[in-house]
Amino acid sequence: MPDTGHSPLTITAPHRELLDQVLDKWSLQILGELCERPCRFNELRRAIPAVTQKSLTATLRKLERNGIVDRTVIDSRPVAVEYRITPLGKTLRNPVDALLGWAAGHLPDIERARSRFDNAS
Repeated sequence: MPDTGHSPLTITAPHRELLDQVLDKWSLQILGELCERPCRFNELRRAIPAVTQKSLTATLRKLERNGIVDRTVIDSRPVAVEYRITPLGKTLRNPVDALLGWAAGHLPDIERARSRFDNAS
């Protein structure tokens, strides 16, 4: 294998768990919303209509646990909860944008490969 100047990546269980939690379907959509502005729970539900209340709650808890999202209780009537991306969470923006850019740029190649594979099966 040629030397690329990069050290080899070691993906351990903690890495895999973190990536699974911050790069899943709902996390990416939630982070996309929160990168724009803080949102209350119901604002996120309206912005991502396909997500269930249960999935949104679970995903927000995972993101909060990992330090990617902050949850703030707003003392109002009725009491509201607001979510915002943390400084750590903001550091995900460039790598996620790079992955999405890669996917957009290579999707035609990937679709052709999938078609060849599916037709050969």
